[in-house]
Amino acid sequence: MVSRVIPVEPFDLVIFGGTGDLARRKILPGLFRRFVAGQIEPEARIIGAARSELDDAGYRAFVGEAIADFGGNETRQKKKLKSFLDMLGYVTVDAKGDTGWEELAERVTDDRIRAFYFSVGPGLFGDLAKRLHKHGMADAQSRIVVEKPFGRDLESARDLNRGLAQHFDESQIYRIDHYLGKETVQNLMAVRFGNMLFEPLWNSQYVDHIQITVAETVGVGDRGGYYDKSGAMRDMVQNHMMQLLCLIAMEPPAKFDPDAVRDEKLKVIRALDPVEKDDLVRGQYEGDGTQPGYRNQVENRDSTTESFVALKLHISNWRWAGTPFYLRTGKRLRERASEIAVVFKDTPHSIFGPEAGNHRNILTIKLQPNEGIELGVTIKEPGPGGMRLVDVPLDMTFAEALGPEEADFPDAYERLIMDVIRGNQTLFMRGDEVEAAWAWTDPIIAGWQDRGDVPLAYTSGSSGPDDALMLMHRDGRRWREIKA
Repeated sequence: MVSRVIPVEPFDLVIFGGTGDLARRKILPGLFRRFVAGQIEPEARIIGAARSELDDAGYRAFVGEAIADFGGNETRQKKKLKSFLDMLGYVTVDAKGDTGWEELAERVTDDRIRAFYFSVGPGLFGDLAKRLHKHGMADAQSRIVVEKPFGRDLESARDLNRGLAQHFDESQIYRIDHYLGKETVQNLMAVRFGNMLFEPLWNSQYVDHIQITVAETVGVGDRGGYYDKSGAMRDMVQNHMMQLLCLIAMEPPAKFDPDAVRDEKLKVIRALDPVEKDDLVRGQYEGDGTQPGYRNQVENRDSTTESFVALKLHISNWRWAGTPFYLRTGKRLRERASEIAVVFKDTPHSIFGPEAGNHRNILTIKLQPNEGIELGVTIKEPGPGGMRLVDVPLDMTFAEALGPEEADFPDAYERLIMDVIRGNQTLFMRGDEVEAAWAWTDPIIAGWQDRGDVPLAYTSGSSGPDDALMLMHRDGRRWREIKA
């Protein structure tokens, strides 16, 4: 099975923050891989824009080094690399002033798709949008891509939305969440809505509960300054995990259309019940003798910011009434793993007797590090020892099922940037979606702040605070073991 790569039309892509870490590690190497794959035509133009004083040659040298470090196997293709670097240019711009804007406008005035990637802090979104409009680059051919964090609460998210809406239509704004670009996340929709096997069972009558886990082994590292003002709730739950929750819980859209999909996701967010105090656990990692603790990595040594959060959620609609959703995410945990587990109910009656044990089907969607889908089914244990039941996986790890070449998927950023050029907003958040997520999140944060709650300590390399285990145990359930 060979994937067919369809080239996109020649375009202009301006990367504000073009010398920043995200551009160096993800955006520019990803664009090079798409060029090698034949998806980007040589006539396309990619322009870096930042405060650094560089010329075109200096920027090409910078990008060449970034690709050497992060470009993967494609870096061996020297001729392709030279052709790609020839497409690049650079303009020194001041986001809050007038420096460089006239030169930038001269470079992107052709009648073609123009995308402007805001790989900068949200405090500059409004300034960039304003100056793009002022210098004639905010026309119908233009699209802007904005990175998270998109606000830190409902009020700031609304302010950002209003600032962008003054210069760009909602159909031109692409709020990027790289989790939605993962192959398995998109396969989740294919599994749900492309297979008659699952959709009739995708409801509270057959599903006991759903677990969503995003576990990291790393600490905050050099992101301590940002992270301590954010925490796991704002950094992960309000956006990444909320999007996964929406995709797993939403109703089938009438068609696979950007607004149809996002309408159904919005309904899920608006149907979320408030979270009770006893259904929330916050934690903060401590050092283990070899790794520093959270407070040793941030400026505030008395910080009460959480590096771990676990929640029990309910969705008040007909499909999911009575079915709990358990979410957990944290840093410095035992393994790096992200997965969604749909745990089906036990059979209503076992004909095999108590000695056969309790068995249930679990559909696991693995997001990282090894993308794939696994369905646990119950079979008879081989051998002559009578009817003994065991659970075995029907495993579709993509690297094994499709072969190494087919499973070498584009990075999430590669896929999403190409969707921007195509004008496909399906995998991007809409403004009302972002605001609805903050409207649900804000009272949770305000609640623990008003109570003066302090996050519970947990040891680096563990599975998180013990109270997170009790969140499940009191319901007669257990978290799935965190494993890669």
